[in-house]
Amino acid sequence: MTMTNRYSTVAIILHWTIAVLLVSMIFFGWYADDLREALPQGGATLGEVRTAFSWHKTFGILVLLLSLVRLGWRLTHTAPPLPDAMPAWERFAARFTHVAFYVLMIGMPLLGWLAASSSGIGSFLFDNPQIVLPDLPVPESEALHDTTAWLHGRGAWAILVLLALHAGAALKHHILDKDDVLTRMLPFLPRR
Repeated sequence: MTMTNRYSTVAIILHWTIAVLLVSMIFFGWYADDLREALPQGGATLGEVRTAFSWHKTFGILVLLLSLVRLGWRLTHTAPPLPDAMPAWERFAARFTHVAFYVLMIGMPLLGWLAASSSGIGSFLFDNPQIVLPDLPVPESEALHDTTAWLHGRGAWAILVLLALHAGAALKHHILDKDDVLTRMLPFLPRR
């Protein structure tokens, strides 16, 4: 395997940064929801809930921006080839998983932004009322908010399922197939 059979440093940094942010955002989103649900019983303050959602939205916008950069990078830079011996169904699964990740990496922040925009409650970035996240051009609508928030929540589970499949496939290639698929994205692993 030559060095051209690895992803570029930019692609690797974007991959791992977005991966860490996505997983963190899922668990932090659940934490923010727990705070919101605890609010009526006095288990959280309105300030705590607003702060949690403000930071969730801030990092959601960061994921969106980084994902758009990553998509642009991917469209302008060829990915390293898959092993010649990889069966067609695995190539299809790899392609499907990557496309699904891009849909979710871009779609999830947009759904969250749409949910926030249709809620009628202002959104701030960095928990700073001076930095307002502009609403998307949608009407204030409880039905739209509920639908987009529900889809946003289900998308978290879709990301976790895809992540398990993606990581499982990479480990399968490394441990069972003994090929260099995993070393394409982990530069510290020795090539075979």
